[in-house]
Amino acid sequence: MPSEEEIRTAARILAASRHAVVLTGAGHSTPSGIPDFRSPASGLWERSDPMVVASLVGFHRNPRAFYDWIRPLARQMVKAEPNPAHHALAKLEQLRVVKAVITQNIDQLHQKAGSRRVLELHGSIRTATCTLCGDQTATDEMWLSFFDSDELPRCRSCGAVLKPDVILFGELLPEAVLLEALSEAEQCDAMLVAGSSLEVYPAADLPARAVGNGAKLIIVNYEPTHMDSRAQVVLHEDVAMALPQIAERIAINEPTQ
Repeated sequence: MPSEEEIRTAARILAASRHAVVLTGAGHSTPSGIPDFRSPASGLWERSDPMVVASLVGFHRNPRAFYDWIRPLARQMVKAEPNPAHHALAKLEQLRVVKAVITQNIDQLHQKAGSRRVLELHGSIRTATCTLCGDQTATDEMWLSFFDSDELPRCRSCGAVLKPDVILFGELLPEAVLLEALSEAEQCDAMLVAGSSLEVYPAADLPARAVGNGAKLIIVNYEPTHMDSRAQVVLHEDVAMALPQIAERIAINEPTQ
């Protein structure tokens, strides 16, 4: 249970900020039933080799292996609902405290919760692109059809295999989104890291960029991160418990800006 003083300090930093941004990772969505990738006992990479099932080279070599691996994860993402941490960030955006959510997640839960400015560093499951002709399509029907039939999703124009627009190992991040995220990190005066182990780069470098430019740092994550020593507040807590408390304390003192 986070202490009242820690919650109060985090809320004070965010409420006093001119430009606060948030970086979220897999731990932000685990309360919604979506497993993370690196937890020692339950992480997805404990059971699968990411270079085989989730690399760009692996996908082109054997798309069936990728789709067999992502099937249960995609099913969980499609049916998942935002948890209290997602709703807390959407509330902070409504209060004009949070200016942007930078996320490593591909599950669309920030948008479902009502966050409007979401920078998806690792893409999302909402669209897919043809590996041959490049046509892009929404995936609502694609996923449902795949869950029912087990047939590889194929392009309606040319019949080639569709690749979901998620970033695989060996694939470059979307340049425009990355540049926007870097800009947000460099101009913010407060950054909240929520549910990220800060182990995957370049996302893991964003808090250091923010702090290097004078921003205050708040970290909410079960496990320690390499940035804990540079943060004003560190909560090794469940994001679904801590973030609503921070948002509620800020909301009580409206208007913030």
